[in-house]
Amino acid sequence: MSHIPTVAVVGSGPIGSAYARVILESSPDIRVVMFEAGPQLTAVPGESVRNIADPDEKARARERSQGPLSGEYRESLGIPAGVVVEGMFTARQGTHLLDFGGPGSAHAPTFPAAAAATNVGGQGAHWTCAIPRPAFSEKLDFIDDAEWEELISTAEGLLHAQHAAFADSPIGTAIRAVLHDEFGAELPEGYGVSTLPVAGDPQPDGSMVWAGADTVLGPLIEPGTPEAARFELRDLSLVRRVEHDGSRATGVTVEDLRTKEVSFFPADAVVVAADAFRSPQLLWASGIRPSALGRYLTEHHVVITTVALDDERMSALISDDEFAAELARRAQNAADPVAAVNRIPFSEPDHPFSLQVMYAENPPFPLDPSHPAAGNRWGYVNMGYGVRKHPRVEDGVTFDDGELDYQGFPAMTIEYALTEAEQPELDEATARLRRAGAALGSFVAEPRLLPNGSSLHYMGTMRMGPVDDGTSVADPFSRVWGYDNLVVGGNALIPTANTMNPTLTSVAIAVRGARGLVEQLATVGAAEAAR
Repeated sequence: MSHIPTVAVVGSGPIGSAYARVILESSPDIRVVMFEAGPQLTAVPGESVRNIADPDEKARARERSQGPLSGEYRESLGIPAGVVVEGMFTARQGTHLLDFGGPGSAHAPTFPAAAAATNVGGQGAHWTCAIPRPAFSEKLDFIDDAEWEELISTAEGLLHAQHAAFADSPIGTAIRAVLHDEFGAELPEGYGVSTLPVAGDPQPDGSMVWAGADTVLGPLIEPGTPEAARFELRDLSLVRRVEHDGSRATGVTVEDLRTKEVSFFPADAVVVAADAFRSPQLLWASGIRPSALGRYLTEHHVVITTVALDDERMSALISDDEFAAELARRAQNAADPVAAVNRIPFSEPDHPFSLQVMYAENPPFPLDPSHPAAGNRWGYVNMGYGVRKHPRVEDGVTFDDGELDYQGFPAMTIEYALTEAEQPELDEATARLRRAGAALGSFVAEPRLLPNGSSLHYMGTMRMGPVDDGTSVADPFSRVWGYDNLVVGGNALIPTANTMNPTLTSVAIAVRGARGLVEQLATVGAAEAAR
């Protein structure tokens, strides 16, 4: 019987799922086994929790993704209410703090909102599904433009990209008109006020079925497909080590969290796609320690506010009948707070930040009934500017072999600081947010910079690079330098300074890495067959 090449994928989020799908669709001769440390939250593996209509069921699903399934940390691991801003690109329910303050916690006093999700689908079960394209200096300059365009388009297909979601919303159209009047003359052609591209499938009632890892997995989780026959997802399976001989990965050591049994799973290739902290932690624990591992940590910082839309301005742009019809349509899907999503994208040199503007009928936090904006007829917008962090080797995560975290891995310490490089852009973004808020209505919450780590979009800790010069972990095909069959994936590979949601970029990078891995396995297989 001939050998069937097997790929072990660590992590079940959108990136690990993209690897699994592209590998299996590119070759009829490869098997993929995916390992996920967390539980399956939904009947369909990896479905977005945002699609759950019942609020109690949704809350239970979120709770199950907040770290250990049991034990003293269960409550303390959850993101604190003061940081959660549902409906924005900031910290949200379903995630758990890395520095939760108890024994086994990470140490992150300068990055206090650092958080993760532990469940099938990863952050893809909780994300806001925003997938803007990178532009200008956000792009990877060592991949040529024609190939990059094809990779991005393929990634958009995997994520079910929608470039005109809620475009027919009268309230969304009015918000865009106000923002265009305020900023349009200052913005370059093609980078003005527009709808925000999102991942999901529009429904006849005007709602969205939001994309999760299930969307990316596609035929892999459809019974009876050829791809499903060669795919296996194992939840509650914690990968403790990537085994290797110093130049090739040989498989993974896995703990079954149900039985506590530890076993070795042999593989012809390993893909590590957990997240920007736990992936480098796993490599470190496995004795794979490139000098750049964990370094160059970035995120996009978020300056955020909530605004009550002005009656006079909205009334001038939307008729009472149009607004009543929109509210009636919205009432059919009251569980989803997002009704229209607009943006001003990143552009250089004059707009080096990204604005997201999400409309909702209710504010993201309770308002005292006596508040002047309580019960605002026109609703509210939650707005945030994403501001880039310029990569520095000083920012990053280190690991301590002498101290273990709550899962028994080397404990993490995160070192991070904003510098003079970021402050002018933070100040300008805050000023622009005040302009946007004043144009749209009245502030319910003053513009404020959220704590470091609040974006949940952590990048750079396994960054890609064109040459092995000590400043990167992976080559342009996502292979760890020195290992031709050990691939890494996720936002951690992004080496550039970014202002926006990085998932689309990371899926595009994963498409390239998966294709390269299939080619590598085919070459190895052909060589073995010729012997």
